[in-house]
Amino acid sequence: MPRSVNAVASRARRKRILKAAKGYYGKRKNVYTVAKNVMEKGLTYSYVGRKLKKREYRTLWIARINAAVRAEGMTYSQFIHKLTEKNIDLNRKVLADLAMNEPETFQKLIESVK
Repeated sequence: MPRSVNAVASRARRKRILKAAKGYYGKRKNVYTVAKNVMEKGLTYSYVGRKLKKREYRTLWIARINAAVRAEGMTYSQFIHKLTEKNIDLNRKVLADLAMNEPETFQKLIESVK
């Protein structure tokens, strides 16, 4: 009985990896084993990166709010505490956007919690 190797599936598998590695430098784009390793690594980084992105944006928002609030003579933690006391439910993303793009509105918000 002849040996059965599923050439269609294995070729498709290689083709998929090499297509995804298109644009890489050197052997990374045209040698299957190298391309496979690089693609796995890249997919891992993209997964981790999606988690890191959330942390980094929150850090950026907090830094922006802190800078805007300190100009008014208050610290970030005092500001957030006073917001929660007054039941003003705005997330850090919105607060940072207000601080950057609408400073007058943000100043009024600070005055309302003082």
